[in-house]
Amino acid sequence: MRDRLLLGPVLIALLVGLFWADEALDHTTAPAWLHGFFADQTTFPPGTVLFLAGVPLLILAARELSAMFKANGIDASRRVMSVAAILGLCVTSLIPDGLGGVRASQTAHTTAAIVLLGALLFHSRKRTFEGVMASAAGALLSYVYLGLLFGFLLAIRREHSAWVVLWVLVVTKSCDIGAFFTGKSIGRRKLIPWLSPGKTWEGLFGGVIFAAMIGAGGAMILDAGGIARISWVAGACAGMLFGMVGQVGDLLESLLKRDSGIKDASSTLPGFGGVLDVLDSPLLVAPVAYWWLAA
Repeated sequence: MRDRLLLGPVLIALLVGLFWADEALDHTTAPAWLHGFFADQTTFPPGTVLFLAGVPLLILAARELSAMFKANGIDASRRVMSVAAILGLCVTSLIPDGLGGVRASQTAHTTAAIVLLGALLFHSRKRTFEGVMASAAGALLSYVYLGLLFGFLLAIRREHSAWVVLWVLVVTKSCDIGAFFTGKSIGRRKLIPWLSPGKTWEGLFGGVIFAAMIGAGGAMILDAGGIARISWVAGACAGMLFGMVGQVGDLLESLLKRDSGIKDASSTLPGFGGVLDVLDSPLLVAPVAYWWLAA
């Protein structure tokens, strides 16, 4: 807890600074070669700072995912999984607006095929076939789970303000906070004891209620600032939805860790665990939030 209290404010300040810089860059003229990348865009593309920050995050997360595979005796290359994750991020965040729906989807499919073929070839360099399917599956998992899902945050940014993306993240993580303190205080009935013994039904309900409150409050701020038209009722509903989906994301990562026999993805962030331990809930919420905002 001490490490969380010390590192938490630093991470929050860094996060706010990144989103402020990303929003500010929207009004900065980009080099001429970037003008045609987005339709009628002469400033830096939305999400430039978030993309640059996301690349090292995904590399760290891919290394953690690779370590989970290796804990199970699977030779999953950190380099291949890192490249796969970054390719997934690029597919969902960098495809030009004018490419069209069919070609955009085929770009994603082609990239997935490249990841699969690349993983197979990379594994074959050792002139062995043992574990080749598991190694290739690891690369595809990194492409989808890390790259594509994280890329939905950038996809939201392409259509909305950076502060809307921050709202999605804050609402999602607020459920984790609410669930933690509620579970510690009054938690009695175990949610899924075989998977995550520390989680309780009381904690889940407390987290979802807290996320609804944060969602409603954040929506009011966004609406009052003319950033996004989201009513407090819609914000509360989004909070409950994002909170519940985020908890599923947390449990999915627990599933991977349990299979690997580890408690935390790594010790990169003292008090929090690894990068994956922080990203687990936002990764699954990102596509849900994208389609919720698009509806």
